[in-house]
Amino acid sequence: MDVPLPLHRPLSCTRVSNAITHLKIKPFLGFVSHGTTSLSVQSSSWRKDGMVTGVSFPFCANFSGRRWRKVSTPRSQGSSPKGFVPRKPSGMSTQRKVQKSNGDKEIQSTSTSKESEISHQKTVETSDDDTKGVVRDHKFLEDEDEINGSTKSISMSPVRGSSQFVESEETGGDDKDAVKLNESKRSEESDFLIDSVIREQSGSQGETNASSKGSHVGTTLYEILQVDVEPQQLKENNAGNVEYKGPVASKLLEITKASDVEHTERNEIDDLDSNSFFKSDLIEEDDPLAAGTVETGDSSLNLRLEMEANLRRQAIERLAEENLLQGIRLFCFPEVVKPDGDVEIFLNRGLSTLKNESDVLIMGAFNEWRYRSFTTRLTETHLNGDWWSCKIHVPKEAYRADFVFFNGQDVYDNNDGNDFSITVKGGMQIIDFENFLLEEKRREQEKLAKEQAERERLAEEQRRIEAEKAGIEADRAQAKEEAAKKTKVLRELMVKATKTRDITWYIEPSECKCEDKVRLYYNKSSGPLSHAKDLWIHGGYNNWKDGLSIVKKLVRSERIDGDWWYTEVVIPDRALVLDWVFADGPPKHAIAYDNNHRQDFHAIVPKHIPEELYWVEEEHQIFKTLQEERRLREAAMRAKAEKTALLKAETKERTMKSFLLSQKHVVYTEPLDIQAGSSVTVYYNPANTVLNGKPEIWFRCSFNRWTHRLGPFPPQKMLPAENGTHVRAIVKVPLDAYMMDFVFSEREDGGIFDNKSGMDYHIPVFGGVAKEPPMHIVHIAVEMAPIAKVGGLGDVVTSLSRAVQDLNHNVDIILPKYDSLKMNNVKDFRFHKSYFWGGTEIKVWFGKVEGLSVYFLEPQNGLFWKGCIYGCSNDGERFGFFCHAALEFLLQGGFSPDIIHCHDWSSAPVAWLFKEQYTHYGLSKSRIVFTIHNLEFGADLIGRAMTNADKATTVSPTYSQEVSGNPVIAPHLHKFHGIVNGIDPDIWDPLNDKFIPIPYTSENVVEGKTAAKEALQRKLGLKQADLPLVGIITRLTHQKGIHLIKHAIWRTLKRNGQVVLLGSAPDPRIQNDFVNLANQLHSTYNDRARLCLTYDEPLSHLIYAGADFILVPSIFEPCGLTQLTAMRYGSIPVVRKTGGLYDTVFDVDHDKERAQQCGLEPNGFSFDGADAAGVDYALNRALSAWYDGRDWFNSLCKQVMEQDWSWNRPALDYLELYHAARKLE
Repeated sequence: MDVPLPLHRPLSCTRVSNAITHLKIKPFLGFVSHGTTSLSVQSSSWRKDGMVTGVSFPFCANFSGRRWRKVSTPRSQGSSPKGFVPRKPSGMSTQRKVQKSNGDKEIQSTSTSKESEISHQKTVETSDDDTKGVVRDHKFLEDEDEINGSTKSISMSPVRGSSQFVESEETGGDDKDAVKLNESKRSEESDFLIDSVIREQSGSQGETNASSKGSHVGTTLYEILQVDVEPQQLKENNAGNVEYKGPVASKLLEITKASDVEHTERNEIDDLDSNSFFKSDLIEEDDPLAAGTVETGDSSLNLRLEMEANLRRQAIERLAEENLLQGIRLFCFPEVVKPDGDVEIFLNRGLSTLKNESDVLIMGAFNEWRYRSFTTRLTETHLNGDWWSCKIHVPKEAYRADFVFFNGQDVYDNNDGNDFSITVKGGMQIIDFENFLLEEKRREQEKLAKEQAERERLAEEQRRIEAEKAGIEADRAQAKEEAAKKTKVLRELMVKATKTRDITWYIEPSECKCEDKVRLYYNKSSGPLSHAKDLWIHGGYNNWKDGLSIVKKLVRSERIDGDWWYTEVVIPDRALVLDWVFADGPPKHAIAYDNNHRQDFHAIVPKHIPEELYWVEEEHQIFKTLQEERRLREAAMRAKAEKTALLKAETKERTMKSFLLSQKHVVYTEPLDIQAGSSVTVYYNPANTVLNGKPEIWFRCSFNRWTHRLGPFPPQKMLPAENGTHVRAIVKVPLDAYMMDFVFSEREDGGIFDNKSGMDYHIPVFGGVAKEPPMHIVHIAVEMAPIAKVGGLGDVVTSLSRAVQDLNHNVDIILPKYDSLKMNNVKDFRFHKSYFWGGTEIKVWFGKVEGLSVYFLEPQNGLFWKGCIYGCSNDGERFGFFCHAALEFLLQGGFSPDIIHCHDWSSAPVAWLFKEQYTHYGLSKSRIVFTIHNLEFGADLIGRAMTNADKATTVSPTYSQEVSGNPVIAPHLHKFHGIVNGIDPDIWDPLNDKFIPIPYTSENVVEGKTAAKEALQRKLGLKQADLPLVGIITRLTHQKGIHLIKHAIWRTLKRNGQVVLLGSAPDPRIQNDFVNLANQLHSTYNDRARLCLTYDEPLSHLIYAGADFILVPSIFEPCGLTQLTAMRYGSIPVVRKTGGLYDTVFDVDHDKERAQQCGLEPNGFSFDGADAAGVDYALNRALSAWYDGRDWFNSLCKQVMEQDWSWNRPALDYLELYHAARKLE
């Protein structure tokens, strides 16, 4: 006996409510009414693997004897469980016999539609996207029902050989409850519906066995409903469907609702193991019931899709009618557009500017045209009106869609210039989308960086291969050349060589070959060694190819016809000729030689290898030697280059850290390095600012130099921190930040501000997706190292420009084209253009100097054809003309720099000429920065430039204070800043300095400086002793403190030290004075003092490296580079506290706190006065430290070497100044 066992949904799989799909009466297939397929995205993942739709397993007495087989039907790609897939229906699987109400006609209910017939032969495939799309449509309809609240009707329409009840919305008609039935297929589809309802009624009471198939034949729909159907309750609509009204519709709704409750109860009771039933690959082969249940899933899915398509169609028709009546040319379905789904857009072409166009396309993008653009063609629909439509997929990141329509060419409908837009409900917030874009940009940048790195690696590899190939060719050519030279020399030698000389020497046996042991005899009495006590042979082979390779002592021979001595020698391999001399001792101890009258002795090896073979092998050996030498040389160069790059990177990192810590006494952050996308805590100490004592501190910040897209953040009240007088605020750093900007105030609405004297506080942000846009800086100067250098101005122009350019900004330099330029340092020199100004033609040349772009102005009136830079009687006229010509070049050349930087009196006219004649005529964007290098010259020009400059600087903070009382400076202190100069780390680099004996870094500073001191002592003839050495490198002028220099020399010598001075005096009297001093020291301290009264570049490098101390006792010093160069080489500066010397040298005993405020450690010895006592105080402490604490002194040398005195830090300060200038109106 067969017993069908229905399979129920497990309790863990939640059944989706009918309300979601608006299906008040579900299609019932098979023998269980609750086995429907839900397409809701809310279903659990279990449904994808184990959901069974309307399936029951029959069990019978001979169950164990049944044969099982694998199902060969292809699997569905939808959610059908493994082993239960739709297959082609067979025989009567879809046939139902139903007794009509007249009782005498029996029909077979099958689909008469060709489409339905084909659909039964296909496997229904669904995907997650399809499922989601269906649910969205339902949700849309739910919203409509809730809004409109209109009376519902029940529609029964054919669905591929089946019937379904659909609760739909009726917009017209008098009756509230109408049931629609397709009139053309009423005889077939209504029977199927009746049979379904009958089974639903009987199935609820447990009648689910196979014998119940025909139990309700003859029962009509009206009998089941127990209502009378009157003709007026039937109405055929325009679509050919029959509407059931009144009690019939009400009764149908009651049945379906009761059925839904029963389904839910059954689902909660059934808890079957999904693994044992839903994932089985076995189906009983000869069980027709099991085969029929496979079809059930297919049919149910088809029903569901058809039902929801019908609902969708009805909703779209309603929307089309409404919008057509209202004259609205656009609508979409679903009306509520949600992310990660499809939306269908409808355009009424007849109401559009495209009404006469045959092609209609949509072009758009999401989120205000910023994300995922799209273009697709619209197709004409069958809706009432000229409606065209297309489907667009809405990404999950969208919050709106923006689009226009066009004909594919030049006719557009853009909503009267406003574009069309659709809001996406439930999508990303705008701020979240901005962050999403930034993350996308970050990933793209990382990808591009990796690709660029890979390209660079491949390019470098290709360069290495090409260089190696070229090196091999060069080594082969050199080996061939060297082998040819050796061949010529050796052959000439072999012509002179003999096999033996009986009187002086001979070899036994005379016929020998390579690697034979022979005896070499020598007649002592025949040569200059006749009186020698001992005899030695110093020998080699093949013209001394491997140098001295044979050293043997001779012993007396028994031969009586002379004073013969001999030794046994093994002939070297590959020897063609033996070479030797006789001596009275071994190498380095011999005094007398017999070298055959300076021709050496030579003997041919009789049985040597063939010469041609020898020279081939010799050439190859030379080649191998050259290759190995090249390999070692290139490896050493690479190692040094990598070491240099590493040191530069480490130095820059330390400099940035010290830059951030330099204002720690006022403000600092945790973490110190701010990362984009993270949170940072800002600590502020108002006690050290103008906000000292204020009861409240408010924090105002933004990013990217106050230009960030989010604008200034709202003021934030700072909270007390744990550490003393500090207050703190926490800020979230955007992903696209590269600079954090902030100020402080006493109240939320303002009041007193601390804005760092108008500069604002700025801290760099690392790791952001945005990079700081480059500024364009133009220097107008009359000096530039190394092509036109007189003093420090030229060094500053070149070094500062390089440092700023290394920070990714654009820098140009405008310079006069002197006829005395050192053109060998100019690369890519070429003519650029010419223009007329000031009554003359001005030719412009372009070239690269130290990697910088330089424009050379050459007026044809000959102002700069003087053979010099300074020294002409009309220097003021020459440089004034140049300044005006430079501004005219910028104007006519279309330049619009952010900053024009001019220097000292020589280019000071740029400041007022720009403001008076150019700021309103094309260069209004530019700002003027003026730097004072030396206030001794051109004070009136400097004063006028100070008046017109936007920002002004001098070469150190202390010097700016020292000159602040000057009449040309005092009125402009609000824009006057001191920034310390730097040195060029490539020129002054002990690791790559060719003028010192051993390259060194801070790691081997003691070894390097010891070798340099020894080399310096040898070079100058000083005593080779371990003594403290004081170096002095300076111009001998009163500014440099020449009286203090003299005193320091005598003090050092008195302390048993050594002194080396390098310098000259422009004043002949001072020069002669030091010549006399040099003579005096030469006679009294010849081995410990040396004065070199001329400039010697290589010697200066050796002094910096070899000296223990460098003395700089200047009376005043705007900046000073000597002390900076000394520390670069590990020499300890001894300085007077003035100008830049005070700003860069921190006394080891007195300036620890001041150094810490600058993010540094103490690095030297200093004194205050300008008298001998001051010098003695500093110098005595320095010498005592050398004598008494050598280990400490060596650590100090290492420490000062690791401090960065390059242009890295000054460049950061100048950039802050440039940005402050740009903010000015």
